[in-house]
Amino acid sequence: MAAYLQWRRFVFFDRETVKEPPGPDGACGKCFALPPGITVCDSGRGSLVFGDILRDGGQIWFLPRSLQLSSFQAYKLRVTHLYQLKQHNILVSVGEDEEGINPLVKVWNLEKRDGGNPLCTRIFPAIPGNKPTVVSCLTVHENLNFMAIGFADGSVVLTKGDITRDRHSKTQILHEGSYPVTGLAFRQSGKTTHLFVVTTENIQSYMLSVKDYPHLELDTHGCGLRCSSLSDPSQDLQFIVAGNECVYLYQPDERGPCFAFEGQKLIVHWYRGYLIIVSKDRKTSPKSEFAGNEAQNLDKQVLNIYDLCNKFIAYSSIFDDIVDVLAEWGSLYVLTRDGKIHMLQEKDTQTKLEACKPMLFRKNLFEMAINLAKSHHLDSDGLSEIFRQYGDHLYNKGNHDGAIQQYIRTIGKLEPSYVIRKFLDAQRIHNLTAYLQTLHLQSLANADHTTLLLNCYTKLKDSSKLEEFIKTSESEVHFDVETAIKVLRQAGYYSHAVYLAEKHVHHEWYLKIQLEDIKNYQEALRYIGKLPFDQAESNMKRYGKILMHHVPKETTELLKILCTDYRPSGDNEGLGLLEAKKANSEEFIPVFANNSRELKAFLEHMTEVQADSPQGVYDTLLELRLQNWAHEQDEQIKEKLHSEALTLLKSGRFKTVFDKALVLCQMHSFKDGVLYLYEQGKLFQQIMHYHMQNEQYKKVIEVCELYGDQEACLWEQALGYFARKEEDCKEYIAAVLKHIENKNLMPPLLVVQTLAHNSTATLSVIKDYLVNKLQKQNHQIEQDAERIQKYREETTRIRQEIEELKASPKIFQKTKCSICTSALELPSVHFLCGHSFHQHCFESYSESDSECPTCMPENRKVMDMIRAQEQKRDLHDQFQHQLKCANDGFSVVADYFGRGVFNKITLITDLPPGKGATTIEAGLQRELLLHAKRST
Repeated sequence: MAAYLQWRRFVFFDRETVKEPPGPDGACGKCFALPPGITVCDSGRGSLVFGDILRDGGQIWFLPRSLQLSSFQAYKLRVTHLYQLKQHNILVSVGEDEEGINPLVKVWNLEKRDGGNPLCTRIFPAIPGNKPTVVSCLTVHENLNFMAIGFADGSVVLTKGDITRDRHSKTQILHEGSYPVTGLAFRQSGKTTHLFVVTTENIQSYMLSVKDYPHLELDTHGCGLRCSSLSDPSQDLQFIVAGNECVYLYQPDERGPCFAFEGQKLIVHWYRGYLIIVSKDRKTSPKSEFAGNEAQNLDKQVLNIYDLCNKFIAYSSIFDDIVDVLAEWGSLYVLTRDGKIHMLQEKDTQTKLEACKPMLFRKNLFEMAINLAKSHHLDSDGLSEIFRQYGDHLYNKGNHDGAIQQYIRTIGKLEPSYVIRKFLDAQRIHNLTAYLQTLHLQSLANADHTTLLLNCYTKLKDSSKLEEFIKTSESEVHFDVETAIKVLRQAGYYSHAVYLAEKHVHHEWYLKIQLEDIKNYQEALRYIGKLPFDQAESNMKRYGKILMHHVPKETTELLKILCTDYRPSGDNEGLGLLEAKKANSEEFIPVFANNSRELKAFLEHMTEVQADSPQGVYDTLLELRLQNWAHEQDEQIKEKLHSEALTLLKSGRFKTVFDKALVLCQMHSFKDGVLYLYEQGKLFQQIMHYHMQNEQYKKVIEVCELYGDQEACLWEQALGYFARKEEDCKEYIAAVLKHIENKNLMPPLLVVQTLAHNSTATLSVIKDYLVNKLQKQNHQIEQDAERIQKYREETTRIRQEIEELKASPKIFQKTKCSICTSALELPSVHFLCGHSFHQHCFESYSESDSECPTCMPENRKVMDMIRAQEQKRDLHDQFQHQLKCANDGFSVVADYFGRGVFNKITLITDLPPGKGATTIEAGLQRELLLHAKRST
């Protein structure tokens, strides 16, 4: 039981008397007054509804917000009860049309009109059975399917069905008793409907949604008229009964809490979470047995508005003889017997708090302030400010545990640094830890907060809390994982840091801690083997050298897999579904620094399983094999290494990097490799020079014999080499001279000049060479002389023929065609050369009308020779002119050389190459062709 005297009093409502609207002149209106005799009233649907009980009255009045009062005649005598539905524009009234006890119930449809008045849709007498009695109370269900009427004889009549029509409803006596019925209320919860019935002596609950309407007696005491009401959902739709000592709350099946509000209760209402009670002023009013007695009308009355949830009085005031309290337009309206209406306007939430804060905070009633703010739906910013002030109050009193709980309630509104600074100064680390934990749980912590929380755990050495914090499920992570890893690593909690890194897939941090702090290289290598390909590749490039230094064998095996057919080792289920990937093996060669044995095994493995390995793999393997060969002392092993290196060279993988392979072989003095590469690169001169440097004379001759046909200058270089030698090289010089003589590679004079540098070479060395050379030249001179004589005789003969053609007639005696060899017939074609043709044969085979088809090929050959000579002569003249005028003669020569001017021109002719004979023959042929004519 809550004691009334302990409750705080506030003024959360503003009171003012309703005044008439201002007149046309703008003057302030006087107090609004209702007609006399108003004793029953209700409200809803935007109007206050009144009824009078004066004799010959029977009016129902409507007062809208504009205060334009209107009325209509509802009964002939009086109106005793009104009930305005809130969800329908339906008004139910009880009144009398004639003297005696004969109450009538009328149902009005306010939306429809009948002669200017609301339409009355139903009229029926309010009589329980056959015995007339006075109606004491009335209630209607909002779904229009139930209406209950209470009587002074203790009866309750229930109308079920459509209450607006007679034919669709059924009326029956629900309750009979010996005590007057003072209150009725319907309670709807889901599909269950209850009816509360209260008399002066008991309270009962009927279940209307079940057949036979079972009922339950809730209490053995009741209340007076208008001293009961039904609360809203904020109080779980409880039935409120106000006795003279206490106010009781009831559920349909049991009694709930009660409140000790003393005094004789006259009126009880529920409004927006408030309980409104009108009672007699205890200072002036004696108690009465039954509320509403005429003898009490002149008493002073107290109106109290209670907040049952927060246990305070929101408003209290004294009125003169209250008729009723109505709620409409968001305000309360108190109707007094003198016809005045007093409006109670609830203050807004902010105004309420501003009004009560000084008292609440001064008296440290923060809990009440918080409850008040919550019940009035204060925004989160306002609540947070109250929590902050409450926390400050507790902190200043030294109650750090209580203060931190209030500060926790400000999370999301109050800047965390405000709280953190307080508890850092006070060295209350466990309180600070609690605050930071909640900050993280609400996902409002930043990296600094995570760092601070973890530092608190480590300073408190609270491993259990630390593990609880970091070992949350993936969906509940409320902190920056990377920051947590850094802090744990710095504090030496390596196992916790590794756990976080592995769980939240921070591979870099996991490997860094394992390798740099824990030194667990095997575990780090195993972890890399479980990573996806891209991450495994990048981490092996980053940490490969460290792993190779400490676990070389295992690291090499992982690299072999990574560069051939990699699949994460931990993914056993999807192993067959993942596409195998491979890394570029060349990129991992630097990992094997100072580990030549593992490097050799890795490279040999790659060349075996992947013939298309990058070139760098083969280059490095060659260099490695050459190094091992060069440093090996054991002859058998050295021979094996020699064979391996040479086999690798001959694999054909060094064609694109010929120079690099050659440099490697030269650096390691790998003779066979150098010579092989020279041969593959057609560097025959280099091969010979190599043998010359090593003074291997026979090898020099062998090189010339092998490659002299491809590069003739080798013999000349060999001759020059032996000529410079002071040793007795006659045998080798003779062999070279023999080949030079057979191939006619050098002029004799040049040979003599070359051998003149050798002091040991005597004339006998080149005697045979010179004799043979002179004999050949003499023989050539004789042949040239014979050819010249022949050309001279031919020239004389041709000149004679020309002269005969010029001076004597030409007789054509040919009888056969030179083309078809048939007998010659007219028309025919004859040429001065002596050939004759049928005209049709000539036209078919001849390309020109002026040339003999038979002589034309030979003539063209001659003409081509003439044109070539003329063109060559013109180029020669132009070349000589430019050479004389140019500042840089060498550039002119180079230009003509590039254009092919100095290339040897081969003429297709049977004549000897003598210049004089050729010129004479060409001149004669040209003269012959110029004088040739066709005759018919």
